[in-house]
Amino acid sequence: MSLIMKLEEFYNKHYKKLLIIPLLMLLFSIIYLYNFNKNHGDLFEKDVSLKGGISATLYLDKEINIDKIRSLLEKELGSSNIFVRSLSGLENAKNGFIVETSNIETDKLKNILEKNLDIELNENNFFVEETSSRIGQGFYKEMIWALFIAFILMGIVIFITYRRFIPSIIVIFSAFFDIISTIAVINLLSIRISSAGIAALVLLIGYSVDTDVLLTTRVLKRREGTVWERISSSFKTGIMMTATTIGAVLVGYIFSKSLVFKEVFIIIMIGLLLDILATYIMNAGLLKIYMTKKYNEN
Repeated sequence: MSLIMKLEEFYNKHYKKLLIIPLLMLLFSIIYLYNFNKNHGDLFEKDVSLKGGISATLYLDKEINIDKIRSLLEKELGSSNIFVRSLSGLENAKNGFIVETSNIETDKLKNILEKNLDIELNENNFFVEETSSRIGQGFYKEMIWALFIAFILMGIVIFITYRRFIPSIIVIFSAFFDIISTIAVINLLSIRISSAGIAALVLLIGYSVDTDVLLTTRVLKRREGTVWERISSSFKTGIMMTATTIGAVLVGYIFSKSLVFKEVFIIIMIGLLLDILATYIMNAGLLKIYMTKKYNEN
């Protein structure tokens, strides 16, 4: 028996059991995000571009441990709402780092750093971007609405395309799984989301639906071959699309010198990896159940 035949036999026998994997992941993601929202007041950790505050970039002549910087700022300010990240490997800034906080003025932050690090900060080594809390929150609400509207419009297009309730719901459900699971993984990896990160989530809706539409179209509208053969045919095309995109995004993440680009690339990469599970285990399994019950196809 060939490998393909063994895979077909395994899948036809266990496709319902395989559905447990993404469904458990979705359940975990929903519970995790519910608790995260309960504790933090939001579904993910926002950076200063979305909640307001200052983002200070420093370039130093000497190497300083960022944990030391974080500790001294927390001690001086009496707050843990401080984010410090290294710029090592970015923009040729071996000893550079970024400080983000929403509860301190620029001059006070500058004075604390100069006093504790024994350095002199000026316009050549100290750059600050300020975002008011009102502007940040307003922009955040607009981006969330954009994400919500993009999802709704995607659902409308899917319903118009297939004109069948259950297959359309399956596609939308798979996209929902992809977005929710991606946000959960982002939180688990302690990635702070900026406006660019939300834009990446909007892009992810398109990437996710792309493979789901390919799969659903071949399974529903083609009648030659078995359901498995149609699923495997779409898998060959879809996985090639996803793999090439992941490859391009990975190269961009490795070689990009911009933290914004790195954030976008890592979010898309996480979403694409989860989309493989959403499309070819969950979507495919639910479609096979639908085709078996509706058209008695196997």
